[in-house]
Amino acid sequence: MGPIYSLADFLDMVRRRIGIISFVFIAGCFLSLYWALSQPHVYESAEVIQIEQPKIAGSLAPSTVEASSARRLQLIQQQLMARDSLSAMIEKFDLFADLPALRPSEKVDLLRRSVTINGVAATREGFADDGTIAVLTITARLGDPEKAQAVAHEFADRTRDLAAAQRREQTRETLEFFSAQEDQLIGEIARLDEELAAYRSANDISIEGSLEFVRSEIASINDALLELDREIIATQLARSRIDRNARAETIAREEADLDAQIDSLTTQRELLQDRRAELAASIETTPEVEQTLTKFQRRMEQLQGQLDVIATRRNEAEVGFSLENAARGERLTTLEEARVPDYPISMSRKKRAAMGAAASLMLGLGLAFLLELRRPVIRTARQMERETGLVPVVSIPEVGRIKRRSGLSKLWQDRAEAGQRGRNARLARQADPGQG
Repeated sequence: MGPIYSLADFLDMVRRRIGIISFVFIAGCFLSLYWALSQPHVYESAEVIQIEQPKIAGSLAPSTVEASSARRLQLIQQQLMARDSLSAMIEKFDLFADLPALRPSEKVDLLRRSVTINGVAATREGFADDGTIAVLTITARLGDPEKAQAVAHEFADRTRDLAAAQRREQTRETLEFFSAQEDQLIGEIARLDEELAAYRSANDISIEGSLEFVRSEIASINDALLELDREIIATQLARSRIDRNARAETIAREEADLDAQIDSLTTQRELLQDRRAELAASIETTPEVEQTLTKFQRRMEQLQGQLDVIATRRNEAEVGFSLENAARGERLTTLEEARVPDYPISMSRKKRAAMGAAASLMLGLGLAFLLELRRPVIRTARQMERETGLVPVVSIPEVGRIKRRSGLSKLWQDRAEAGQRGRNARLARQADPGQG
């Protein structure tokens, strides 16, 4: 501790260095007062938003917004903290008008650091974390209480609007995507039908020209030919059995009728034979045609399956879009509205001034101690004995012009003189024990 070993040494140092200590303390008090008055108050206003789950269960009416609320709110926060958004808010509320020296970029950075958005995760269901946010708190800290409330409320309104617009935009884009996919598949099916019709027309296939169909038609023609042959034979037998004993006119009429019937049956038989020949000739080219038709059919089945899937998803997208337009999906509601703060959250000016005064006093004492260390002078007999081990016989006080003091200075002087006289008496007794 250098020359300071006891409370008496400390008080002696204070008495000697009272000038420098007082100067530092008074100057520090003025500086602390200026610092306290120059520090602006900071007011805090917060708005709490609750994230409500959809009114209708997802199993009954699934939503097409699949991203977690934490990720969506993170994207919204990035949009709110963008430079253009903050610049517009600064112009709207005339923020930091008392700081004209700040550049626009510095004002944007100051506002970005003055506003915080914190989310509280919802309770987990089981061991999985689905990223759901239950409560969102938007806090603004500014020097004006009304502007702090307005900024917090504006951020909350923009958060709600962006969240709703984001969900509507996502459901709308989902619906438009599946509707476009459905229209595209319908167009592809229509073009495939046209290609199939053109191919059938080019290959003279008026109906489904599969190999099984051609064979079944040939079998039907064969059955018809067999029936015609039976009828022709029956007619010929009937002609041979005409009663020749009848009149000549009757015989001639019956023979003419039967001949006409035989000719008709023969003509039908020839037509069926020609058709069977055509079908038989077409069977030779049927494998290639059948393969092409199979490809058409397979492609048609694929497109139809895709159309069924897309149609189902489009219906789900329509349901999700209707839910968002009717505001029955996830919603952000105000749980606690931002209010004008009554008191600042920053340290009071009185406390700042008191802390500055205390620091000034400590600085003055520290400076006095450093001055004592710079000049380590032995000033008392006690210090002489402590530092050198020698007991002085007599201690002569400094003789000079005595200046009468008053008040606190006189009190310190009287105490010092009394202490000096006591030390001199003790030293005298130690030097001459017989006198004591």
